[in-house]
Amino acid sequence: MKPVYEYFTYWDWAVVAGYMIFTTVLGHRLSGKQSNIKDFFLGGKTLPWWSVSGSMIATEISALTFIGVPGMVFAMDGDWTYLQWGFGSIIARFAVAYWLIPLYYEKEIYSPYDFMGNRLGEGARRLVTGLFALGSILGQSVRVLVTAIILQVVTGMDAPLCIVIIGAVAILWTFMGGMQTVIWTDVIQFCLFIFGGVLALSLLIGELGWSQIVELNQVTIDGSNKDKLTWLDFTTPFQEPRLRYTMWVALIAMPFQNFTAFGIDQLNTQRMFCCGSVKDARKAMCWSSISIIVTILMLAVGAGLFAWYRVYEPSGLIATSFEKSNNVFPTWITMEVAPGLSGLILAGAFAAAISSLDSILAALSQASLSVFYGRDKLEAAGNGREMVRLSRIVVCVWGVILTAAGLGLWVVYKKNPDSDLIGLAFGMVAYTYGPLLGVLVAAILPIKVSTKGLILGTVLSVLLVSWFRPELPLALEAMGLAAWAQNIILLRPELTSEWFFPFNASITLLCGWLGALLGSSEAPVSADKQR
Repeated sequence: MKPVYEYFTYWDWAVVAGYMIFTTVLGHRLSGKQSNIKDFFLGGKTLPWWSVSGSMIATEISALTFIGVPGMVFAMDGDWTYLQWGFGSIIARFAVAYWLIPLYYEKEIYSPYDFMGNRLGEGARRLVTGLFALGSILGQSVRVLVTAIILQVVTGMDAPLCIVIIGAVAILWTFMGGMQTVIWTDVIQFCLFIFGGVLALSLLIGELGWSQIVELNQVTIDGSNKDKLTWLDFTTPFQEPRLRYTMWVALIAMPFQNFTAFGIDQLNTQRMFCCGSVKDARKAMCWSSISIIVTILMLAVGAGLFAWYRVYEPSGLIATSFEKSNNVFPTWITMEVAPGLSGLILAGAFAAAISSLDSILAALSQASLSVFYGRDKLEAAGNGREMVRLSRIVVCVWGVILTAAGLGLWVVYKKNPDSDLIGLAFGMVAYTYGPLLGVLVAAILPIKVSTKGLILGTVLSVLLVSWFRPELPLALEAMGLAAWAQNIILLRPELTSEWFFPFNASITLLCGWLGALLGSSEAPVSADKQR
């Protein structure tokens, strides 16, 4: 049997090339003039709420959900319990919409880090901006990896080359037109993304029938039948600390993660600031909750793929490819969908991933310039094209850094090629989301905190996550310290990463408050906070 990439025809390549050119040109034409910083970073604050909401969904979903969720469900021990996490996401979005957005719109700011800096001082602004940069590089490197997996499967190119290509295209899209280009291309990706998922599910149901898909998703484990379509799980962390997708995690831990993702992470909040009013920003945030429909769609596709390959059992090179569950959906699209259509679906997945990456490059550029120049100087110099030119240079620098991080993650992934990409993405942001949330709460509450205390809490939080996560042992092994890595693995208890979102927020806030209480506060409560 010939390799999977040989099923990707010239028609598919033509569709991919045509789609990428069309999206690039259209996004650039819709971007308008980028005459100042406000145009480049906030789209002039003139974008309609529905386009901002669609952009949020496209960024949240991206290729990670498109590939990772079906691969997760396809795995023999997979099920639909991941859907429960959608409850935590919806709770968090409404909390951001009705609590944070009015606070953010009191003054014209470019990011939540401006808000925290105004209330806690420049030291706090630098701290949270650094946390955002670190979390972005860790989290977005997973999206780079996912997209590289797609390209590797369908093209046969080496993964490192795929990563470099992805980084280059993301830099180009951001370089062209700032946030207006980013948001309008996101809207296009969102439409094609939905089309691809619906088309895939329709083809699976058309061939097998939904009743047969449900029947084939009954699997026997330890002598008893298990329904893979089950989505409710009330197992407590005391019963099984390694379990991830449970209702308790969804309702207790994940609202903290999603509140940080949509209310503090500049990747999403930068879109929110592109709206012209609190009312529009609130509508954009609340309506983005319909992303759960896309999750349901891709869970159904995963169930259909599992049923498909129970009927048409893979063999030869295909079976070898399926040793990595993340290859399943790209392989099925390439081999089973008609030429041209398969190219369109995969182009959509590729472009959706790029739209997430160009978004983070714009956010990183804005946040780093704000710290380097300070808010006042950035505002004063922001009306000229020189600052826009500098912003584009910074985008290129961050693009190179992100590409390098993707290459580093590929080295780690090769050692565990069937790792859960969804879990990996959440695990990466566990390092920084807790401390970010702790600093935000410190900025909002009427208490005094110490910047040094917040820094100490952040360091303790990152070290705590490092102890539980697999990245530190892998790094130690790479440095020839295998014995140390093994000791860490043996000594640490088992606890899923998601609980660190509320834990680390509490640790950071407590350290900041204790630092001020002990008399080391060098950042008194500002006039903004006293109000």
